[in-house]
Amino acid sequence: MKKEEYMPGVNRINTYTDSRFSKKVLNQHGAFLIGDEPYEVEIVSKTDAIIRGKNPNFYESVIENFRFYAEHITNFWDESNNLVKTYPAVELVRISIAEIQPSQFYVDEIKKRAVSDFVYTEEDLVIPLVKWEGRNVSVDGHTRLFVAAEKGIQNVYGFYTKADDYVRDFAAEAIRRNIVSPYQLIEVKHRDYEKLWFAFCDEYFSGK
Repeated sequence: MKKEEYMPGVNRINTYTDSRFSKKVLNQHGAFLIGDEPYEVEIVSKTDAIIRGKNPNFYESVIENFRFYAEHITNFWDESNNLVKTYPAVELVRISIAEIQPSQFYVDEIKKRAVSDFVYTEEDLVIPLVKWEGRNVSVDGHTRLFVAAEKGIQNVYGFYTKADDYVRDFAAEAIRRNIVSPYQLIEVKHRDYEKLWFAFCDEYFSGK
């Protein structure tokens, strides 16, 4: 019987500067560590990505971790153009930015600069959404939406997914604050983002 290979945990890198990874991958949040070894998932289209790393036996675990944040990516290839993993296609819809209700209030200026490097057209944006009280609530991708709005992009692509109740509660709070589309999101400095947003989240979840 073949001995099962031990795999340390998969850790996602959330910074934008790390010499072990390409800038493009860092900006896409596709950088991961397994132990001390770097693994990259680079998005190359609305549905496809390339995965790189030392041990191909660990690719599927990296992919599963990556798809928690980007389930619209359904085809994963290695650098030799071999298909590593494929999933059922996710239906994409084209939607006006003005019709998207944020579940966030702030945009981190540092993250905004990073996102600006890869958002140029509506083809660069695929946003997870949930339906709530007749609204299209964005689960993630608020910085991308804000950058797109600033660049004059009027439409994006989205897909409908599942989300926990807190997303709807956050959207309701955004509405209470008169943030009813990505155009009203508030850009703040990184240190202020960490204080304002994390304080709100801590207070919300401590009451649950």
